Order: sequence, then C-alpha cells, then structure tokens
Amino acid sequence: MNQALKLFFWILTMVCYFSCRRDTPLQTEAEILKKYVKLPASPYKYATPSLPTFFNNQFVKIQNNTPANNITTDWGATLGRVLFYDKRLSKNHTIACASCHQQQFGFSDTAQFSLGFLGGFTKRHSMSLINAAYYVNGRFFWDERAGSLEEQVLMPIQDAVEMGMTLDSLVNRIRNTEFYPILFKYAFGSPTITAENISKALSQFVRSMVSYQSKYDEGLAKVANRNVDFQNFNPEENLGKNIFMNNSKVNCSGCHLTDVFVMDNARNNALSGINTDSGIFVHTSNTLDIGKFKTSSLKNVAERHRYMHNGSVVGLEAVINHYNVGIQANPTIDPHLKDGNGNPVQMNLTSSEINALKAFLVTLSDKKIMTDEKFSSPF
Repeated sequence: MNQALKLFFWILTMVCYFSCRRDTPLQTEAEILKKYVKLPASPYKYATPSLPTFFNNQFVKIQNNTPANNITTDWGATLGRVLFYDKRLSKNHTIACASCHQQQFGFSDTAQFSLGFLGGFTKRHSMSLINAAYYVNGRFFWDERAGSLEEQVLMPIQDAVEMGMTLDSLVNRIRNTEFYPILFKYAFGSPTITAENISKALSQFVRSMVSYQSKYDEGLAKVANRNVDFQNFNPEENLGKNIFMNNSKVNCSGCHLTDVFVMDNARNNALSGINTDSGIFVHTSNTLDIGKFKTSSLKNVAERHRYMHNGSVVGLEAVINHYNVGIQANPTIDPHLKDGNGNPVQMNLTSSEINALKAFLVTLSDKKIMTDEKFSSPF
C-alpha cells in the first residue's frame, strides 16, 4: 500500500511538472513582451479590417500590390508596427521609420526634407504611406527605384543619410533583444530573425494603413454612387466633389483613380518648365520618363503640410492653385495636363469653385487612422 501511494504521488508530480513546462513559456513570453512593448493580449485585426463594400470593387481590388508570398497577418503586421517605431533600426538609435512618416500627419513629414540619423537631410520629401497597398504597379519611392514594398522598406535603413545600418548589423542588433524573437515566432512560426522577415513584417504593417473611415467613405456607403450628391455632404462639398469627379477641364479623377484615390503610374505634373530631378528615369532609362514621379493617395491629403516630390508646395490651397493657374510647359508633362495643341491646361476655377474643391478634399481625411492605437507607437 505504501509503494502504491508513493507511485501515485510520483505520477502526480510528473503530471504537474510537464503541465507547468507546457504553460510556463506562454506566460513568460507575455511577461517579457509587456516589459518592452505595449501590445494587446490578442493582436489587432490588421488582416481583416471592416472595409466598406466598395473595396471589393474589381477596379479597387486589381490595384492591390500585395504579393502572394507576403499576405498580411495580424501578428506579422504587429511585428511590423514594433519595427516601424523602433529607433534600434538606425545606427545611433535616433531615427525610426515613424520619424519621417508621422501618424498624425497622414504618415508623412511636416518638414520639406526629413532629418537623418547624423543630422543630414533626405533628397526628397517623405511621402504619405496611406493606401500604399493600392499602387497598382507595386513600385516605391518617388522615383520608383524600388521594385516592391518589400524591397523599399529595407532601403532607408541602409541609406547613409537616413538610418545608416547594414542588414547584418540590423539582424544582429534585433537578435540580441529579449522580445523580438518572441514576436518573430508569433509572426512567422520561428524565433529566427532574418532581413527577409524584417522586410515582410514592415511591409505588412505599411499595407495595413488603409483609409476607409473618412466623411467621403461614409457618404459613398450610403448612396453607392460617387457621381451623385452625398447625403452627409453640404452643398459646397458636393460641388467640390462634382468638380473633382466630372469636370472635364479639371479631370482630377482621371489621374487619382477609384475610391482609394491612388494614381496608376508615375506622372509629370509640371511644377516647372525644366526637369531638375530625373524622376523614374533612374530605373527606366526612358527619356520620356524624365521628371515623372509616383504619387501617394489623396486620402488625408488635407492633413499634410507640404506637397510634391520636393516638398516645395506648402498648404492645400497652394496645391490647388498650381493646377488652377500654375502648370508649366514641360517636355514630359502628363497628357491630362495639356490641351490638343500641347499647351498646359489652366483650370481657371473661380474662388468659390476653389473653396468647394478644397472642401471636398478635406472630406477625404480619415481622422481615425491618425489616432488609432493599432497604428501608433507601442513603446
């Protein structure tokens, strides 16, 4: 009887031991993460946001540049969020991706040129990242020198002005933290840290920056037709929408396509008559592409301070004024911006029409994405 009792307690001890061994890592991982980053117990729904039905429109769907080998997951984008805000990604721990792409300004920068890790300045203005997933040709940077978002997100990290790291140094630095191996395991099934998975995670987070909660989105959801008056718009906003969508002379919607307001290709909007920046020519080597640049979505355009590839235009009214009376004769000007004789088109809007167009552009502001915790710093 005594031996049987001993055997019982031995079995009970072993059950408790193996049970504790199974549970402890999960508890320890949660505690470790809590020490370093502020994350919800269950990740935010990056993979399945509650998008309006018009996102299922075939013309919107074909714009999506998400590759088959990097579909957004909740944990993948969560890891990307942490990396996006982590200054460990710069050589001297002073600059993060978010330093130049600030949430409260539509993930763009208020400065004309962004500050690098040693105090130098970038060559071009930091563009907005909102709706980056819907640039159909999938190329990135103003000059589209990056063939994909996965390629692009690693390039500022390695840039001598921006962040100054090598990928080997980055991987070693991230590997030597206590919490990153846990997040990589959650995101990719293994704690092994690689540059490829850093790229994938950052890309997933950037692609999750989808704007769908603006006044425009709410109005479209009620009528399901962008060309009729929106019930939640005032008369001035509806006038501005009509100018944007249907005015043949203005033709804004001819370039800023679909309800995500993203262009299909790089274009030259003739800021000047001379192309001082070669634009996408750097990767196409086609002289017809000199001075052409990628353009970000117009969602949250009113929340930015500076505009154009060189950040030279300050304020939304100045942008409208450029298209109204400021377009210059340029050898590679976009066809939408010249008449049948090849001369620059001037919209010549009245002051009330300018105000209406501005009022409409303000309706594209998605205030929620600018404050949503799922897109904010977890540190």
